[in-house]
Amino acid sequence: MNPFKIQRNLKSHTALSLGMCLCLSAHAQSTTTDLREVVVQSGRLEQKQFDAPASIYTIDADTLRSSGPQVNISDVLNRAPGVVALNRNNYAQDVQISIRGFGARSAFGIRGIRLITDGIPSSMPDGQGQTSSVSMTSTDRMEVLTGPLAQLYGNASGGVIQTFTREAGDDPEAQVQVYAGSFGMTRTDSQFSQRSGNVGMVVDYSTFAIEGYRTNSDTRRQQLNSVITVDAKPDTRIKFIVNVFDMPYAKDALGLKANQLAASSMADPSALAARTRKIVKQEQTGAVVEHTVDSDLKLQARLYGGTRSNLQFQATTPTGWIGLERQFEGLGLQAKGKGTVFNDQRVNWVVGTDIDHAQEQRQSGNSTLGDKTPGSLKRNELNETSNRDYFAQANWLLNERYTLTTGVRQSNVTLKSRDDYLADGVNGSGSVSYKATSPVLGLTWHVQDNLNIYINQGKGFETPTMAEAAYSNTTTSVVGQFNPNLNASYSNHLEVGTKWLPTSSSRMDAAWFQIKTTDELVVSRSASGQTSYVNASKTTREGFELALRNQHTKHIRSQISATVIRATYDQGFSSSATTNNVTTLTNVAAGNSLPAIPKRQLFTSLQWSEKGFAAAGQKSALGLEAGLDLISRSSMWANDSNSASATDYALAPGYSQLNARLRQRYQVGLARVEAFVGVDNLTSKDSISSVIVNQSKQQYFEPGLPRSWIIGLQSQIPL
Repeated sequence: MNPFKIQRNLKSHTALSLGMCLCLSAHAQSTTTDLREVVVQSGRLEQKQFDAPASIYTIDADTLRSSGPQVNISDVLNRAPGVVALNRNNYAQDVQISIRGFGARSAFGIRGIRLITDGIPSSMPDGQGQTSSVSMTSTDRMEVLTGPLAQLYGNASGGVIQTFTREAGDDPEAQVQVYAGSFGMTRTDSQFSQRSGNVGMVVDYSTFAIEGYRTNSDTRRQQLNSVITVDAKPDTRIKFIVNVFDMPYAKDALGLKANQLAASSMADPSALAARTRKIVKQEQTGAVVEHTVDSDLKLQARLYGGTRSNLQFQATTPTGWIGLERQFEGLGLQAKGKGTVFNDQRVNWVVGTDIDHAQEQRQSGNSTLGDKTPGSLKRNELNETSNRDYFAQANWLLNERYTLTTGVRQSNVTLKSRDDYLADGVNGSGSVSYKATSPVLGLTWHVQDNLNIYINQGKGFETPTMAEAAYSNTTTSVVGQFNPNLNASYSNHLEVGTKWLPTSSSRMDAAWFQIKTTDELVVSRSASGQTSYVNASKTTREGFELALRNQHTKHIRSQISATVIRATYDQGFSSSATTNNVTTLTNVAAGNSLPAIPKRQLFTSLQWSEKGFAAAGQKSALGLEAGLDLISRSSMWANDSNSASATDYALAPGYSQLNARLRQRYQVGLARVEAFVGVDNLTSKDSISSVIVNQSKQQYFEPGLPRSWIIGLQSQIPL
């Protein structure tokens, strides 16, 4: 891999894919598998996806299963326009996800995006979250909401990803999955579902292990996900959720410099010396109660709580560890109804409140050969984040052709830190509160029964996370103490889109968007693995998204998702990095691109089924199915300065990758058996799978995998 010679050209791939899909679209015909509309969360209201004045993308259970071992949500989120889902192939840092540029700066976990699982938030009040808590093996569907309506979810809602666990069917069933693959990958999953009277239960236990493509990337983890539904009365349903995630270790190979990429399977030497790794355990329980008062009014309440333990060994100088012990809980209430106003104009509405809280004991110290050094504690503090929000939304059908959408959210977010380590003579305690009102206004023109055009506008905000507020910047260094001087960044969102159903088996969604942000958080100084931030810039994100889906015949279907985005700093600023006691000042010019955001992205899929694809909600037919996916991304920068010198090369080259899937379904007695074979990166192209934004040692790059294979076997047995 030679990053100094960027020879990827996406134009031919884009033209070929668009031409293929548009040509096939012209010959699409009505089949038994129509692209039927599904009901989604359009902001805080349920609505038909086609009528929603927003970009909403759904991923069904069959797509999840066909992705392979169902470990990383990045494997399926690439289908959603506007979403950049990068698999770091580094389970110590989670996948890297951004939506319309929000969340791109995250060095680990997710930022700027709300993650919700079965109605329970998986993002903390400050906007931090981890996708590893999502159990893909038992997920029935995913929804991705982008644009102004996402702001109705409050702080750090650049986009919203919701996942829903499947519910038990009428007949008891057991399911077993076993996968194996390249680089020592193994994956197992066991599910049991049963309904007895008014109680339904799904229990899912899965394991995952991989030796890893790179040195020092071995990982082990297991997960339990269970959902119990109780229809207490005909008008009352209670859903109980239990999720346990245990990762005994995930070794971290760290990023590579540009001149190390020729040996892309290596780990940075400091990773081996420090035994860099992460240990995580999370337990979460929750309950969602829904009560129907009458046909025009429904009430909902949710209550959840949990703990998360996180211990990370780093390759800092001197080497050290960070331990985080978190407790979190929350409550949500909402009333949803419908009625008429004026001349029998229909209105659907919702009002509610979200109250969430998390506290985390943050400790750090020195390490020796990857173990804690006794008596080396140098940081001990209690971090707290909380929010108390109120929201309302109404969809007002003005007449047969126009629907007005309005909404508002009032948010109050507080960050606190209590310094329990005073041996250094410094009390780093402090607190800061943020208040914001996020209004949304949209209009949908129902031009025809099969064509909608919409426009909406909204305001959003994003507070610093506790990880970003954990370090302050002095005139000479970065110090580990709470920084209360950071402002929230505020954004104005504008979106214009259209949804068109040219036939009963084809669909096109297109949207143009523009997002103006003030007080964007940027790196002020980084040193020894510690990073302080500052509000320093205005930014603009604008782009175009296109999604096409076609059921050409009973046996062939295709899909294409394309995104073009320009994300730039509108103001210049300065930042610094300290390496080996040498501090380098960098000036970031206005017009520079935001890092980790490719300007162009394309996903194309072509699938064939021997017996024909099943209609939505029906069991897939027996026989053979095959699919071919193309993923293309243009180059992206890894730092704010967009540097491309020999000493600081920060441009990740673009690439195109082909993935192939083959599934064969059998009926063996009462059991339904499915065999799976997959090959990723079919042509074994070199790639950068993700970047570590603004890494102080220029170790920006995490290499993608070469050609790799996956085989699997799944069995469903009625009991």
